[in-house]
Amino acid sequence: MKIRIFIIICLLSVFINAQKNNLASSGPVTEEYFGAKVIDEYRNLENLDDPHTLNWMKSQTAYTNSVLDLIPKKNYYLEKRLELDKRQGYSVSNLNITSNNKYFYLKKKGDEKVGKLYYRNGFSGKEELLYDPINYKKDNESSHAFVINYISPDWSGNKIAISMSEKGNELADVIIMDVKTKYIHPEVITNMAPATFDGIKWIDDNSGFFYVAFSTTNPKSKDFYKNTRTVLYKIGADPKNIIDVFSAKNNPDLNISDNQYPMILNFNLNQQYYIGMIVDYQSYRKTFIIKKKDLLEGKKNWALLSDPSDKAKNLDLLKNDLFFLSGYNSSSNQLCKTSIIQPNFQKPEVLIFEKKDEIIKNYKITKDGIYYTTTKNGVEAKLYLYKNGKDEAIDLPFPSGNINLESIGSNFSDIWITCSGWANEEQRFKYDLKTNNFKPENLTPVTEYPEFRDIIVDEITVKARDGEKVPLSLIYSKNLKKDGKNMLLIDSYGSYGISYTPFFAKMYLLWINQGGMVAIAHVRGGGEKGEQWRLAGRKETKPNTWRDLIDCTEYLINEKYTSNDKVAIWGASAGGITVGRAMTEKPDLFKAVIAEVGSLNTLREETTPNGQPKEFGSVKDPKEFKALLEMDAYQHINKGVKYPATFITGGINDQRVTVWEPVKFAAKLMAADSSNNPVLLKIDFEGGHAGNVPIAQRYANLGDMFAFAFWQLGHPDYQPKENNK
Repeated sequence: MKIRIFIIICLLSVFINAQKNNLASSGPVTEEYFGAKVIDEYRNLENLDDPHTLNWMKSQTAYTNSVLDLIPKKNYYLEKRLELDKRQGYSVSNLNITSNNKYFYLKKKGDEKVGKLYYRNGFSGKEELLYDPINYKKDNESSHAFVINYISPDWSGNKIAISMSEKGNELADVIIMDVKTKYIHPEVITNMAPATFDGIKWIDDNSGFFYVAFSTTNPKSKDFYKNTRTVLYKIGADPKNIIDVFSAKNNPDLNISDNQYPMILNFNLNQQYYIGMIVDYQSYRKTFIIKKKDLLEGKKNWALLSDPSDKAKNLDLLKNDLFFLSGYNSSSNQLCKTSIIQPNFQKPEVLIFEKKDEIIKNYKITKDGIYYTTTKNGVEAKLYLYKNGKDEAIDLPFPSGNINLESIGSNFSDIWITCSGWANEEQRFKYDLKTNNFKPENLTPVTEYPEFRDIIVDEITVKARDGEKVPLSLIYSKNLKKDGKNMLLIDSYGSYGISYTPFFAKMYLLWINQGGMVAIAHVRGGGEKGEQWRLAGRKETKPNTWRDLIDCTEYLINEKYTSNDKVAIWGASAGGITVGRAMTEKPDLFKAVIAEVGSLNTLREETTPNGQPKEFGSVKDPKEFKALLEMDAYQHINKGVKYPATFITGGINDQRVTVWEPVKFAAKLMAADSSNNPVLLKIDFEGGHAGNVPIAQRYANLGDMFAFAFWQLGHPDYQPKENNK
């Protein structure tokens, strides 16, 4: 049997080499940027309509599946996650509570593939099934692939908008249901992405809602994300007859550029204005204001409210008071208030001054005051109440790494706190201010996981090469020995100011229960330590992102947690920059690299529908071109170098990181690598940017990465073995 396995691998190797040679014959493309010549050997792979490209992607995926199928415990992760789901019974997500206490949420039972829409009148009300996505396009053979990815009830809870997508697409179809009768309106809004663009916002009388519409319905178009507009849809109207209310075309005097996204922020029934924001993936954005009555009457008199230089975000309007988080003259956030009549963002009333080593993350205004949360290093959360000019800390039910706040409006006392951590299950509580008591109100059963009881979490900081302290989360068994032999999986991201906040990470805990250790490197470019942390890993400072990962890895090796032949690094999406450049800058430091739907060819991203020049840079600017070239992992692959074992994934329907980025990276790496380590490419032809797929499909994809890493790190249960037949 061993000989048979050897022959299979050899035949597959011959097959993959033949594919590589076919690709190499297409010829390189050379371009010049500001005097620098850049060679792109696999530009041909950007043509996803070329049958040769598609066939190569399919053959590589088939090869990868054949290799992974030789691993004895390849399906362990998938089977275990499904088993844990069944133990829990069901999971709940996308909870929406109306001001009249109606609950809407998605619920997936342990043996179901996708979540269904449920409703109950009050927390203790009887649960009622509203909609099963399998009934959408029931005559369509692919109907099983539709998932509900967003829901939005109207203010009264009498109608609800339901968004559904399939095969990983972010574009969705939206239907409208009358809750009491379950009548579904015949009009269907297509090619919409409410889960991406801050959702659906019902107008005060519930006769319609705002949403962000695209200028083209072709997701592969380079102009797909350009010239978006906020529109008003009136219930019962033809979905083609939407009303443009906020866009570059409708409001030319506002100077909205084609790559910015004009959207209306969340609002309350008791406010007189709509606030519009120009979104461009920056922390602080330009906002405008208009009276509700004026906009609904067709007027276009939006007025400037705030400028990015005001450094205001998280705006919340209560009558004539505008609350916001301010970074103006502050190294972290302050909670402030100004008048909507004569706003002054640079000299506001400061309610909560910045706190040492804590970042104000979010807040909710209630009848009793303002509840707000802070985090230290993005992983240690606290809860406070600001009331009558005083700021008081509230002791949580248990120490938490992350806190989420829910409320139903400023006229109510109701406040819910959801607490979670890396190793403790998420729990939801309703807080009673009068008694200072947290009452559990979990929508999912609190489940016992005895197999995770011996897991420890340490939150530490590691000194980077420039002296900066990088937060590092360590998750491991209490029986771990610092002997340099632990199989370590390091996860990292580091872009857009997004914090990698703690959650009940079953994927990590299952890794640990198999004998491994997990670390989360909170590298620069994220938001764990505030705005300055983000700016320290962006454009020209982007090298800090992957060098922080390198420095954290070297620390863990020096401290005998692991060794370089026992380290796997994992990065998804923009995390592809992090792991891609870490492996190309220091290839001997890692044994295995997982790049999941990764941004790996940043120099070419500007040509894609979702290119982000304001986050990463533009090739049209000489300084930013150099920054893009430096962070481009594809361009840093060098022939003859021994690279780590690499597993690269992509989604055929990915609208955020176009699938040819990981495909090009894999092709070049296969041709250049001089090691005997495997380079595997797997394309999900039924998925997109990891999400919006049935849960078993997501588990299976994670399981492939799980098995690959254990195989490469030497776990005895994951080595190809002789079948005892």
